[in-house]
Amino acid sequence: MSATSDTIRRSRRAGRPAVVPRGPARPRRPGRADRRAWGAFALLVGPMLIGLGIFKYVAIGWSFLLSLSDAHGTIALGHWVGLDNYRQLLADPAFRSSLVQIVLFTLAIVPVTFAVSLGLALLVHRVRRGRAVVRTAFLIPTAVSYVAASLLWKMCLFNGLPAGVANTVGGWFGTAAVPWLQTTDPPLYWIVLVSLRLWLQVGFYMVLLLAGLQAIPRDVYEAAALDGATGWRLLRRITLPLLRNTSVAVLMLQFIAAFQAFDEFYNLFNSGLSGTGTAPVQTPLVYLYNTAMGAQNYGLGSAGAFVLTALIVGVTLVQGRMTGFGKGGE
Repeated sequence: MSATSDTIRRSRRAGRPAVVPRGPARPRRPGRADRRAWGAFALLVGPMLIGLGIFKYVAIGWSFLLSLSDAHGTIALGHWVGLDNYRQLLADPAFRSSLVQIVLFTLAIVPVTFAVSLGLALLVHRVRRGRAVVRTAFLIPTAVSYVAASLLWKMCLFNGLPAGVANTVGGWFGTAAVPWLQTTDPPLYWIVLVSLRLWLQVGFYMVLLLAGLQAIPRDVYEAAALDGATGWRLLRRITLPLLRNTSVAVLMLQFIAAFQAFDEFYNLFNSGLSGTGTAPVQTPLVYLYNTAMGAQNYGLGSAGAFVLTALIVGVTLVQGRMTGFGKGGE
């Protein structure tokens, strides 16, 4: 007699409904609906994955192989030179000078951009009516391309002509017309570069900081006000500490964006495909563009791209280590 029959008999004697024990559950076979769902998923995601793999990861791998090759006027592999491109690049005074210039530019533009963005975020945060309109007004410049903004700054605002906007405003105060982009002593072109980048980026970082300010509970401010904290003390003791994570993220984004500066430097000083060689200031990306597209030295240009990438990653990791980014706020 089986165990199942014995269980049924005891249940009937006791007047209880028989409970037949079930065996181990069989694995569920995928049905037609599941296969259709996976097919639709593959149909939608497959082209994106293929394109991402070919145009990004394969391109990165090919670029790394080019950096180990002597590729003049061709992107074909074959003549391997090992690390000679890296040695030649680091020995080039022009490339080392571009690294120094981008570091100085970063040390100047990042604090100024952060301070202006934070100040605007604090002002907009105090607005009670029409906050969305004010926020949108500051955010609109971020939708403008760097190329269009650079041409506007170069041909209209700081064109060096007496009828230019900057020289017209200066004429109201009795100053003579100044060729802003050509004046190197003092280096007035930095005013053009810094003002352009501020106009393009401040609105974006202001929105990020504004979101961080709005996430701070009002109860904290009310409790601090009861203790007599107002003005600068409230900002230093309450706002900035609670805004720490957002501030660190904004600073990290600003550092990366500063090291990747290209469009404004190229378009403000460019007069042709290889016309940036006489520019008073040159970033690493402009140098690499001239090397790869102007001199057709794709091996050296690829090596420079990986050197710059390693520099950005290193600076980002050091900044994250120093600020404790990702460890959670207190």
